Amino acid sequence: MLLTGMDGYVQLITVLVIFVVVLAITAVVTKYIARYQKAQGAESNIEVIETAQIAAGKYIQLVRLGGTYAAIAVCKDTVTMLCQVPEEQIAKREQAGEPGMKFKDLLGSMLHRESALQPQGDVLQKPEGEQTDGFDR
Repeated sequence: MLLTGMDGYVQLITVLVIFVVVLAITAVVTKYIARYQKAQGAESNIEVIETAQIAAGKYIQLVRLGGTYAAIAVCKDTVTMLCQVPEEQIAKREQAGEPGMKFKDLLGSMLHRESALQPQGDVLQKPEGEQTDGFDR
């Protein structure tokens, strides 16, 4: 049975409202889970400091286990300890919780830079001293 007239519009608007509500609930739950996992990891004795991929499915990770730092090789089915790393040799990076550049600022700077690269107006400008043949107009 085909819906015509107002019934079709009402159902369309209802579906859109339900869709927006589901998206909002998903966003709230995602933020809650992210905060929960961040709090759980902050008090842990095990922390992955850095990961570098060396081949498909093979990684070297620098991990902190209590007060000891170790380099481990992680493959598909195995994990192998390579060596212990003295704390003095580890270059500390900015932590995720510390203030840094926010995405909004980064996007704004990218948009500003992109608009500065676009030519102003639609007139072609020639470098000074360049000879023209008179057909440029």
